[in-house]
Amino acid sequence: MINHPGYGYRRLSICLGVNHKRVQRVMQKYGLKPVRRAKAPKKGGDIGRLESKHPDILSTCCPCVPNEVWQSDFTYIRFHGRFVYLATVLDGFTGEVLGSNVSTRHDANLVRRAIERAEVKEGRVPSWFHSDQGSEFDSHYVSDWLTTRGAKLSMSPKGSPWRNGAQESFFGRFKIEFGDFERFQSLDKLVEELYSHLHYFSAIRIKTRLKMSPQEFRQVWETRVGFAVLSTGYESPPQTPPPPGGPCSSDLLV
Repeated sequence: MINHPGYGYRRLSICLGVNHKRVQRVMQKYGLKPVRRAKAPKKGGDIGRLESKHPDILSTCCPCVPNEVWQSDFTYIRFHGRFVYLATVLDGFTGEVLGSNVSTRHDANLVRRAIERAEVKEGRVPSWFHSDQGSEFDSHYVSDWLTTRGAKLSMSPKGSPWRNGAQESFFGRFKIEFGDFERFQSLDKLVEELYSHLHYFSAIRIKTRLKMSPQEFRQVWETRVGFAVLSTGYESPPQTPPPPGGPCSSDLLV
């Protein structure tokens, strides 16, 4: 648990290749527990803002291919008497960290820079871009930039952070596993370690639902899709019909 302080007994059982009940017994015997998350401060600047006109695509859609839905948010980090802000863009299907940005200001540029890095990495924008209704995401600087590139916008209802649950869960686990941010004396060193930890979450850390890291899951998925194309001549894998009222399938998960 030194290398993976956030691992509970299920992830440890996958990592060690042993029965999860055995790992659970050992952890209970020696009082071993994963670190827990703390509450984040609220964004007072968004109180009283009007409801967004954009739909909540995740209420009717479960992403079934990479780059179908990107989910984005940012979080606060307390650092020696001030706040530092971390914005990320996650792929809604694989859970990969596609783009990120660290800044001492929470403004539209904070999130747009993360989105731009995701576009560079993937060579495209998503079919849908999902976020909360924060002023940073609802700004023309971000929304117009996305729509002019062909992405459709999706936003969670106000006061419903669970509707962007992948990002909420990601930041909660990311921060508790990172540990004490103030163990670093300089902002440069903190930023360096933040990006290193983001790589760990995307490329190394086991995601329980996938039983492997998000990056490894995507590689496996793309290999199987490539094999399906060679075997059948189709350019995409067979998919189950979308649920009523929803634009994409909720059942295709390799």
